[in-house]
Amino acid sequence: MVNKNLSVSLCGCTLPNPIVPASGTFGFGLELADALDLNKIGGISLKGTTRDARFGNPTPRIAECTGGLINSVGLQNPGIDVLVEEKVPALRKIYHNAIIANISGFSIEEYAHCCEKAAACEGIDILEVNISCPNVHGGGLAFGTSAEAAAQVTKAVKAVSGKKPVFIKLSPNVTDIVSIAKACEDAGADGLTLVNTFLGMRIDIARRKPIVANRMGGFSGPAIFPIAVRMVNQVSKACSIPVMGCGGVSRAEDVIEMMMAGATAVQVGAENLRNPMVCPEIVDALPELMDRLGINDLNEIIGII
Repeated sequence: MVNKNLSVSLCGCTLPNPIVPASGTFGFGLELADALDLNKIGGISLKGTTRDARFGNPTPRIAECTGGLINSVGLQNPGIDVLVEEKVPALRKIYHNAIIANISGFSIEEYAHCCEKAAACEGIDILEVNISCPNVHGGGLAFGTSAEAAAQVTKAVKAVSGKKPVFIKLSPNVTDIVSIAKACEDAGADGLTLVNTFLGMRIDIARRKPIVANRMGGFSGPAIFPIAVRMVNQVSKACSIPVMGCGGVSRAEDVIEMMMAGATAVQVGAENLRNPMVCPEIVDALPELMDRLGINDLNEIIGII
């Protein structure tokens, strides 16, 4: 087998392979350090972080579904100060690849505050801004459902991010994801992550109540993969900045498909909850799959469709 090149570059940040555990599915990386070799993974998107510590939503927070699950964890996290002062330095001692800080907020000011602190943290390589949070000044609608609001967040975080690349993580719960992606690009985004979870709901028919205490939550898992591939393809064709593809990825074949659709790196989300070893397993499986498909360098296939 010819030696295969799995490395990719995100805005000047080189990853030894394109595999990235998605935010919220891998903790802060430290939790799994004793169970697997973290350095086999190209990058890690850390648990979503807000300005202040959050306990999250009431339980139950998870509902199983055919082909996936619904979660309504509610951004449980220790806050931005703990992230930059404790979590990232501890991870950087044992992990040598890309550390991606996932930033959430409920106002533009909160996004900017958190991104400024994350940008100043030496151990963080990329900022990933989750704009699926409710806009407290906009009636509770997510920033990511409006091109104008998405652009405002992008401008605000770019103004404080220094040289750190900013990826905007887009919500798929919109009618035209391309227009929102282009608005973020025009506002200065260095890259895009898509897609986040779809809004879903399950009902306990015996109890006649929603299974999740918060009624609705984010639906993820293999069932959303074809929709995610379609959105990644549409956005990558319309925008000139790199895309991290996400949504239903569970095996090496999914990674190749997502990259052919236009993704430079590929995030693995819900599958981590089912099989915490899936990311290194995918990395191990990629060279043989590439050999079967006649691929020597993953960069050759990015966006070929």
